[in-house]
Amino acid sequence: MALRDHPLLQKRLTKQEQLHFAQHLLALLHAGLPLLNAIELLYQSAPKPWLGWLMRIHTLLKKGYSLSHCLREQGGQFSMEFINLIRVSERSGDLSLALKTISQQLTEQIELRRKIQQALSYPIITLSTSFGLVIVMMVWVVPVFKDVFGHFQAELPAPTRALIAVSTLIEHFYIELLLGMAVLLGIFIAAWLKSPRLQKGCDRMTLRIPVLGNLFRLATLTHWCRTLGHLLSSGLPLPDALRITAQSSNHWLSHDFSAEVFKHLTRGWPLGESLKKADPTGALCDVETLQLLRIGAESGSLPEMLNKRADILGAQLSNQLNTLSQSLEPLLIILVGAIIGGLVIILYLPIFNLGQIV
Repeated sequence: MALRDHPLLQKRLTKQEQLHFAQHLLALLHAGLPLLNAIELLYQSAPKPWLGWLMRIHTLLKKGYSLSHCLREQGGQFSMEFINLIRVSERSGDLSLALKTISQQLTEQIELRRKIQQALSYPIITLSTSFGLVIVMMVWVVPVFKDVFGHFQAELPAPTRALIAVSTLIEHFYIELLLGMAVLLGIFIAAWLKSPRLQKGCDRMTLRIPVLGNLFRLATLTHWCRTLGHLLSSGLPLPDALRITAQSSNHWLSHDFSAEVFKHLTRGWPLGESLKKADPTGALCDVETLQLLRIGAESGSLPEMLNKRADILGAQLSNQLNTLSQSLEPLLIILVGAIIGGLVIILYLPIFNLGQIV
């Protein structure tokens, strides 16, 4: 799968870089240049990291290989979706149309990712800052109060004792705690990279996160509909398009969904039934999407239906992201205030009861 290619093992061009390549190549072809000359001009103005694979593409083109073959030989730098759209265009002789489709699809994917990152960046920054403030209080503020409380001749309130115990633990064992967290994180990453089962479990758990789970589901389903729709619009048969959609999937759930639909189609089931059998619990596809795709398959307008559904799902995702951003801001402010305020109150509890303690 595309997402599971670890960057340390296999460097892949980012979506932005693939878009940059497709747009520049399209512009040169529209200017009337042959493909080989266009690659030569790209080489002259390309960033330094591109020079190696551009030279290899140029060499293979001079030997008579097709562009899709040249891209496939670049060590997985281009997505299977990119390569197969080029391969389909070579059959029809319209490379510019494929590059235009690729540019449109990559632009939509990049914009979708940008919206998700923009919506989640504020909560992540806020929560990270809050966590940092709590650590600062535990390491530098609480010990000061601990020394003051040491002179009291009475038992401290239970919340204050618990807070001081946690602060002492962090103060004396912060190196061990950091090393332990780093080791656990490293073990998890290593296991995640080697275990498809763990990857599938994590992907399924993301869809069950309250509030955010539905956003991830919409993003995954939008990507699936748009990818399959573009592939079918380019002229690929449905089984081939499903196979490529599975290979270019960014989520195990959509990968397995594509594979299951492919399996049921090859057994003779119509698309509507194949979709239901592939996702019986509705973990990915909602009822409306299933019905629209069934109607599109029966009417012969499946590519158009997939693209329209992707646009509708993308609009729903954008609206939900905007709503989430607007509603999360006050909630996070309240949460941060509650955390910091709670710590301050716990620290001052003995002082509030100073008359009784003394």
